[in-house]
Amino acid sequence: MDKTALPSLGPGDLQLSLLEIGCSGRFELLSQRLSDNQPLHPLSTLPHGLPPTGLDLRAEVETRFLSDPEWLPIHDTDSAFQKFLRVVQRKRQVESLLHCAVSPMHSGLSVVRDPTTGMLLDFNEVLLEDTGLSSKNSLSLLRPPGPPSESLRGSNTNYPFLPGGMEELTLEQIKKKSEQEEEIDFENGLLTVAPGLKAGMDFAAKEPRTSRGEVNLLSLLSNFNDIIDTQLNEEDGEEKQREGEAPKISRTNSLEDLGIKDSTSAPSQSATSSEGKKEGRVEKEGEPVEEKKRWAIPVDISSPCEDFYKRIPDPAFKWPFELDVFQKQAILRLEVHDSVFVAAHTSAGKTVVAEYAIALSQKHMTRTIYTSPIKALSNQKFRDFKNTFGDVGLLTGDVQLNPEASCLIMTTEILRSMLYNGSEVIRDLEWVIFDEVHYINDAERGVVWEEVLIMLPDHVSIILLSATVPNAVEFSEWIGRIKKRSIYVISTLKRPVPLEYYLYTGNSTKTQKELFLLVDSAGNFLTKGYYAAVEAKKERTSKHAQSFGAKSSSQNTTASQDRAVWLALLHFLSQQQLTPVVAFTFSRTRCDDNARALSSMDLTSSVEKSEIHSFFQKSLSRLRGGDRQLPQILLMRDLLKRGIAVHHSGILPILKEVIEMLFSRGLVKVLFATETFAMGVNMPARTVVFDSIRKHDGTGFRNLLPGEFIQMAGRAGRRGLDATGTVIILCKAGVHDMGDLHAMMLGKPTVLQSQFRLTYTMILNLLRVEALEVTDMMRRSFSESHRDTQSQEKRIAQLRKKLASLPPLDTDGQLADLVPFYQTLTELRVTSENLQRAVMESVNGLKALSVGRVVVVNNSQHCNALGVILQVSNDSTNRSFTALILCEKGKEEGGAEPQSSIATLQHLYNPAVFIPDGPCGHTVQKLKLQDISAITTKTLKVIPERIIDNYNKRQQPRFRLDPPGQAISTATQELLRLAESNPTGIATLDPVNDLQLKGIEVVEASLRMRALQESLREFNCVHCPTFSEQFAQVQERMSIQEELDTLLFLVSDQSLLLLPEYHQRIRVLESLNYVDCKGAVQLKGRVACQISSHELLLTELLFENTLSPLAPEESAALLSCLVFTQNTQTVPHITSTLQEAIDRVLSVAQRIGELQRDCGLAQSAEDFVAQFKFGLTEVVYCWARGMPFSEIAQLTDVQEGTVVRCIQRLDEVLREVRQAARIVGDSVLGSKMEKASLAIRRDIVFTASLYTH
Repeated sequence: MDKTALPSLGPGDLQLSLLEIGCSGRFELLSQRLSDNQPLHPLSTLPHGLPPTGLDLRAEVETRFLSDPEWLPIHDTDSAFQKFLRVVQRKRQVESLLHCAVSPMHSGLSVVRDPTTGMLLDFNEVLLEDTGLSSKNSLSLLRPPGPPSESLRGSNTNYPFLPGGMEELTLEQIKKKSEQEEEIDFENGLLTVAPGLKAGMDFAAKEPRTSRGEVNLLSLLSNFNDIIDTQLNEEDGEEKQREGEAPKISRTNSLEDLGIKDSTSAPSQSATSSEGKKEGRVEKEGEPVEEKKRWAIPVDISSPCEDFYKRIPDPAFKWPFELDVFQKQAILRLEVHDSVFVAAHTSAGKTVVAEYAIALSQKHMTRTIYTSPIKALSNQKFRDFKNTFGDVGLLTGDVQLNPEASCLIMTTEILRSMLYNGSEVIRDLEWVIFDEVHYINDAERGVVWEEVLIMLPDHVSIILLSATVPNAVEFSEWIGRIKKRSIYVISTLKRPVPLEYYLYTGNSTKTQKELFLLVDSAGNFLTKGYYAAVEAKKERTSKHAQSFGAKSSSQNTTASQDRAVWLALLHFLSQQQLTPVVAFTFSRTRCDDNARALSSMDLTSSVEKSEIHSFFQKSLSRLRGGDRQLPQILLMRDLLKRGIAVHHSGILPILKEVIEMLFSRGLVKVLFATETFAMGVNMPARTVVFDSIRKHDGTGFRNLLPGEFIQMAGRAGRRGLDATGTVIILCKAGVHDMGDLHAMMLGKPTVLQSQFRLTYTMILNLLRVEALEVTDMMRRSFSESHRDTQSQEKRIAQLRKKLASLPPLDTDGQLADLVPFYQTLTELRVTSENLQRAVMESVNGLKALSVGRVVVVNNSQHCNALGVILQVSNDSTNRSFTALILCEKGKEEGGAEPQSSIATLQHLYNPAVFIPDGPCGHTVQKLKLQDISAITTKTLKVIPERIIDNYNKRQQPRFRLDPPGQAISTATQELLRLAESNPTGIATLDPVNDLQLKGIEVVEASLRMRALQESLREFNCVHCPTFSEQFAQVQERMSIQEELDTLLFLVSDQSLLLLPEYHQRIRVLESLNYVDCKGAVQLKGRVACQISSHELLLTELLFENTLSPLAPEESAALLSCLVFTQNTQTVPHITSTLQEAIDRVLSVAQRIGELQRDCGLAQSAEDFVAQFKFGLTEVVYCWARGMPFSEIAQLTDVQEGTVVRCIQRLDEVLREVRQAARIVGDSVLGSKMEKASLAIRRDIVFTASLYTH
């Protein structure tokens, strides 16, 4: 039989269709035939359906060729035509629409085995938890990894991982949060069918069926719906048995958003163990803690660690030398995965701790991040660790080497960016090592350390390496509290090489040996040496005055005098074999001048000269020919051959590296350096010399701080080579003050202080993640470390319990206005106390309180009692008054019972003067200012000495029954007569009219006080028979409530120091449309997240298209204002286009500055604009156009090293703008920034570091 030819099936004949379930990305395959008129694209349960399947060919051609001129090159028409053909000749492939991303599996299989034989019996289906997690909606480490391209640096659309120590939301907080967002009844009317779906889940209580706890896979195939009901009911029943009643949870998008973790899920062994740890910690916190938990644990290093090798028989890393005690103790803590803070002097061996952590992470197959404050230090550490461990990577702004390594070295800013952007590196991270932690005191960059410490997840342990600081325990306590883990503090003051401090007064060949010991190696300050130096200086000065006449004593010396001092000193040091020498000089110009002045000095042998020459030539061989002839390079080559070098920020980076390497080999004998050389890398010398002990810190000249001096002096003394290190302070103009020297050498180092401040980048990065609040970051900052929230919350719980146990108030009938009465009375008390304080502190008030003045006394013993002043103390800070006061007979010595709560406030609403019921008594007491509630208009003639003497005499037992003297009797009778003649109240001095206090606060308080006294007469509760008892209850309840309110304020965000500034910055962001009124980050805000500094200005320039009309080299030149911070004397010559762009930048900056000022920020618009300096625009413009470096160096007075550093930082800015342009969708600007970046990345500016090759 012949085969019948059938036409091939078309897409319309496929019996398949896709149904999109909600907007979760899940699809179901429907095997039903489509009707002819039914659309082929996937169906949806949502009303709007899916996005369109694809553009029409004609529309696509129009879009690509007519709308986008980039597709039509002017010259290469063939290439454009080929692209056109590729689009036109494309075949329709409708089947490709049926291919969609695989949705995550909602269940998996578990194996059932025979417990005795291990034989496979069955498979059970297990529902998987958290299958919808991703880096875009979850902070959890359980979320699946993102794309490989984002694994290292992350993405600014990623959520960060949950910071360690952040509390998960409680059920009450979830309810409160949901109620604020949307009115939801958590008890009634909850939906069981999701909007758009036909069926839902039935949560009605059902009788649990007697079926197996786990579902058989075979039965699953036969009756799927029945199985789901069974499983749900069984789980529900088990939950009720375990917990009694499951709490109701509010509606929300996902459990992850609420921060709730299901303890039943066990995705992996490691995750389960970490969860267990966390739960254990929470349970501990729930227990009643009798004493405050200390997170910082000081480690005793006074006794030797004898069992070190028993406890660690197989260490992860071994050294060829015996470790110090502090190093062993730190390693013991690392072995049990504890966090440590190691504070020790420079060259003490802190790097050993870092090396062991790196070795441990390699052993555990995890990763370590080593952060440093400066890029140069990162490069040096990369070389050192690369030689030791091999598997080491480097991440800086412009370099990325071996990013897959187990140990990554980077600057702290890059780690901050990785944490905010949810880098996948954080998953494998075991240790983060912070080197030079005392850099947290840096005003500009210190905030970065705090941000990183707060944002690190729970599984990462922290190693902090620092110079000696006085408050290491306090700082560690803060870290421990925010991370909820113990920090072991290991601090040592021992120096491996003790230091000796000298004063040097020599200035010629004759006096070159004038070196006086000031502090010996044991740390004793020798005044004998100080006075000897003073004498030597004075003797020479007096001889000079005899010969040439006296001259004015100036602290500044001439260049020739400086040269004489340095020549004398260096000749002496080379004779005594005290080289190599580091000479710290706090001026780049003086460093250069001092080095050039030593043209006659040669400190190297011929062999050393040959070695220096060959190393220098080899290091510079990678430079272009013209760059090798730069004046700075030629000058440094000449100096280096003679063993002299200069090291400061104005030196070219490659030259600085050559100098550092030659110095570490011992070939540089004298190095003139600024303070930056003392930072970080271990480059010890035999001797350190201080050219001066004063430096300019940006605002003015000051003496060196002890911490700064110790850091630099610590470079003296090479471990294993020198018995002691020598530190010399030059006395060029005169001997420094002894007090200054003592404070600097033996004073306490600078304490670690918080430099936390809010930045727009930080605010926007946290606002884009709903689960993290900016207030959380502020609350956890070191500046808020004084907040003892734990004990305050404990006290709040006690007060709430106490408040709940109080009996209910009776506010019926006459007592209806009792609470308003109490509030009015309290306000009157506060107002009268303030007014009283103002009167007592005024001159007229104190004049009125003279001897003989009648006053009204109110305290715990007396209520509206009249008294007369007998004596006034001379102590102005704690003034007291001795007064004779009326009282009941027999109650003179305070025998009266303490007054009730209402009696202590009675004088406020009842001005009636105290009149004794029986015989009149009297007492003499010392009164404080607050005991005198009013100064009357009356005065009495009294004899104070007689009254006081007679009263004191009658206090003795043998004279106790004697009658009072004449003076006392007269005064008492006069007071009683005054009281009886003014029973409803006595006339008092008015603060405004009588005492002439015309201050606005006094006048307002006086008027307010009268109004409150008038209003008190209208209350009825005072006439109630049970008024006193009820008032006592109100007062007790209100005092507890007031304390509770105060504590609630202290633990709330409202008490944060930076909260007002946060609200001001939010107003700025709202005004510029970076966030909306609800705090949601908008497109401009997402762009600003990409930018690390000057984010507002740069984003505004992007959105105003300021960079669009500029050529790539002009864009680079314009953006140099963001990285250049110095003032220059030269005026740049620039194009008119660039000048217009500069004017636009300044106008945008002015607008932002004025907006910030209007929103309440302290910085003025002028200061904001002044931080953008355009001194390098011409230099960068010419460099980007290909001009050689030797020529651009002539265009400015800025030193070569500074120019190189600015252009390197400019490349990072261009990269950020390129990423921002990609977010906005401006491909033209993105390609322009790429061209600008390529134009400046050349020659000496971007020569690879010698440490990395």
